[in-house]
Amino acid sequence: MFRQIFEVFLLLGTLVGVVVVAYTLYNAYKYRESAGRGKDDDLPSLGELPTGGGGGRKLFVSFGLSAVVVLSLIGWTYGTLLFVEAGPANVEERPPEEAMTVQVVGFQFGWEFQYPNGHVEQGTLHVPVDADVQLRVTSRDVFHNFGIPDQRVKSDAIPGQNTTTWFVADETGTYTARCYELCGAAHSHMTADVVVMPKDEFRAWYDETGAAASNGTANASVAADPAPARVATTGVTPA
Repeated sequence: MFRQIFEVFLLLGTLVGVVVVAYTLYNAYKYRESAGRGKDDDLPSLGELPTGGGGGRKLFVSFGLSAVVVLSLIGWTYGTLLFVEAGPANVEERPPEEAMTVQVVGFQFGWEFQYPNGHVEQGTLHVPVDADVQLRVTSRDVFHNFGIPDQRVKSDAIPGQNTTTWFVADETGTYTARCYELCGAAHSHMTADVVVMPKDEFRAWYDETGAAASNGTANASVAADPAPARVATTGVTPA
């Protein structure tokens, strides 16, 4: 979204610049001083009102068009920012290859990613291509800032709080996430890989890691809850 805003502003700025420069050069050529024409020809004298201006129509049209363009640009930009702030809809109700929420936890000096299927990994974030990926970012120790430059997404990581942002990766590949808040001696090494996968490959990876996480949780529960002790019976009844 931010890239689209930048491209629209760049296009309109370039167009306005070309029109202004072209009109300036045109008038400079039209009213240039030549051999058969003096520099004071066609200029009004002191106290004389200029004529031939069309009654201000040019000025009215130029101001009117400028107002329409500026107001339209403001309205479109505001609507786009509201859409970005609102985030994707119904993330929890959609399949993970279409939309997903990932908990991002920063710590000195790395990143941990917690997925809805229970899988937790450090140093690598896996996401599907062309899907709404919502990030809930927090910190385990000090202030950090999680950002993926190639995806135009960045959010503060604050201890005890969750900040939310989202993005849609439109191309597969491996990108780099960095910390953009000075957080200690190894701040510059606080990076993570962002792996954007095709939807079918991501679904297979998601199901596999989810099953592994479920098995790991079950095994941990069994280990934490030992079998009850057996009571030996002697066959002797109390008197």
